[in-house]
Amino acid sequence: MPTMSGLDYLRAMIAGELPPPPIAALMRMTLTQADVGTATFVCEPDESHYNPIGTVHGGLVCTLLDSVLGCAVQSTLAPGQGYTSIEINVNYLRPVLADSGPLTCVGTVTKPGNRVAFADGVVTDRAGKVVATATGSLLVFPIG
Repeated sequence: MPTMSGLDYLRAMIAGELPPPPIAALMRMTLTQADVGTATFVCEPDESHYNPIGTVHGGLVCTLLDSVLGCAVQSTLAPGQGYTSIEINVNYLRPVLADSGPLTCVGTVTKPGNRVAFADGVVTDRAGKVVATATGSLLVFPIG
C-alpha cells in the first residue's frame, strides 16, 4: 500500500487484484467504484444485522458511511499517505430493513488536505430514498 496512490489501491481492490478488508465480508459491503474524490459502496443488509427492535442496527449504516468517507479521501492520497477518521456525524432519516437493500453509499470529498480532509456521504435504499447522511473529518498522515 505505501507504494501505491490511494486511488490505484482502491481500484486494485475493485478489480480483485488486492483483497478487500475482512470487515467487508462481515458487513456484506463491497467497494464498487472509486474516482478522484469519490467512492461508492453497495451493502446487502440482512436479518443478521438486526437490532433488538427488528431493524438493521444503525452501526451497520454508520460503518458503511465511515468506510465510504475514508475511501473517498483515500482516493485523493499520494503514495505513502494514509488516513484515519477524526469524527463522523451521522443523520439517520429512515429505518433500514433486510429488504431495504441493496443500499448504495456514495462518499465525496468536500475538502482534500495534507493534514485533514473533509467528506460527505449519502446512503440510499433500493427505492432510491435517502436513509442516512454523514459528514466527517479525517486525519491524513505519512505511512510506510
